[in-house]
Amino acid sequence: MAHTLHFVGSMLACWLIAQVLARSTWTWRSPRVAILCWQAVGLGAGLSAMGVPIALGLTPYQRGTGSALLALAVDLWHGTLPVGLGAVHLGLVGVGLGIGAVLLTTTVRSIHGTVRAQRRHRDLLALVARRDPTVPGALVLDHPSAAAYCLPGVRPRVVVSAGTLDLLDRAELAAVLTHERAHAQERHDLVLLPFTALCRALPWLRWVREAHERVGLLVEMRADDKARELHAEAPLAGALRRFAAAGDRITPAGTLGLGDRDLDVRVQRLLVTARPPRLLGAVALLATGTAAALPISLFLS
Repeated sequence: MAHTLHFVGSMLACWLIAQVLARSTWTWRSPRVAILCWQAVGLGAGLSAMGVPIALGLTPYQRGTGSALLALAVDLWHGTLPVGLGAVHLGLVGVGLGIGAVLLTTTVRSIHGTVRAQRRHRDLLALVARRDPTVPGALVLDHPSAAAYCLPGVRPRVVVSAGTLDLLDRAELAAVLTHERAHAQERHDLVLLPFTALCRALPWLRWVREAHERVGLLVEMRADDKARELHAEAPLAGALRRFAAAGDRITPAGTLGLGDRDLDVRVQRLLVTARPPRLLGAVALLATGTAAALPISLFLS
């Protein structure tokens, strides 16, 4: 029963931390730290959701969750169960394992769908995109709408439209290209993938949807920071303003686009110089790391 209470406590802690993170603005000053915090919360919440019914079902064993689960597997293999362990207990264990199976299956399906969409778009780019000496390292689509995005993968592609080339000046375009390359270099698609899977597995949980939206905004802010390091604030802020004013923007499925999220918020953030809150970030990492480590330790006990 103690392990069950620990799993419940971990789940509650993850929920509370998620509420705080979703309403905090310090995360905008330290997007990389905030992303790590959200990843820890997601991991802790998923493991705790599995752990609560499993720990309840394994209470007759009077031992740690991991060792009790192994003992149950051995007993089932030999066809002998301890006294006090009945159909209800087995059902609870099955529910916990089912939650894990749903999360794993949803993640695999999300990966498969994303990779398939990226492959289709990569094949399309091979047919319709062109190289342009004025945009080194990027592909150009002859389309009048504003588009600038990264197609991630083993061989990532940075793509801009002809409309974007007409929209931005040289400095703004350089900042945008750096932004998109940052998505590819730091594999932000993999950062977003678990939260996309959680949204598909648990669409009725508001905090899960908020987590997905927040992490999506944070990866854009992280890429903004990488562009700001090389090109200062003004060019990227100017590009974001122009994208915000351009009503027709394109971001294909499976890609990470400059104009996806909260352009006005990102412009304001770029124009306000603020030091990252190192102490607050360290406290947040400690809290979220503990929330993720607890269910892991319970499953290993």
